[in-house]
Amino acid sequence: MSENFVLSISRQYGCGGRELAGILAKKLGVKLYDRQIVHIAAAKLGINDLSEEELLEMEKEVKPLSMNFIPFHSFGTHMGESSRGMFMSESAAIRKLVADGSCVILGRCADYVLRDYPHHFALFVCADDAFREARGKTVYDGKSLKELDAENAKRARYYNYYTGRTWGDGRNYDLVVNTSKEPLEKIADAIVSYIKTVRA
Repeated sequence: MSENFVLSISRQYGCGGRELAGILAKKLGVKLYDRQIVHIAAAKLGINDLSEEELLEMEKEVKPLSMNFIPFHSFGTHMGESSRGMFMSESAAIRKLVADGSCVILGRCADYVLRDYPHHFALFVCADDAFREARGKTVYDGKSLKELDAENAKRARYYNYYTGRTWGDGRNYDLVVNTSKEPLEKIADAIVSYIKTVRA
């Protein structure tokens, strides 16, 4: 694989995507970035005094998509401390991290931000409702499937607004995997093998 290879991972809430990202980063021998990007973006905006909860809340405050939607790369550069400014700053942070070396990036619309990057592989992770519901009870502090789906709706809304694409649409990714049927380690091995085969 390329010296500066990046794997972006988008995932349904409750499917084990975060754990899978950690396993993949370890198997590939690269760093994993997720919420660190939010902090980097906040620093670039000069809002270091906000808590992580406040930073994450910023990205949830997204206005509904209108007919006048403009892709993020066309926005102005003076956006202050808005969620739009946070997105722009996160995007810049993602590009900088990728330039610094191979990595796995979880979420943050990285598949879109890096869509033209030559050594980028985009993965979407999903799972059956029954599997997610069971994990909601055991792994996610007793969350119901309805609560998991509500989080997915937030992710979709954020992604769709900033990218103009549909979150979870297989056409946006190089590979879509369902974690319901096999152990995450086995799935990770298959993904690594697949990436090495198609990117060789």
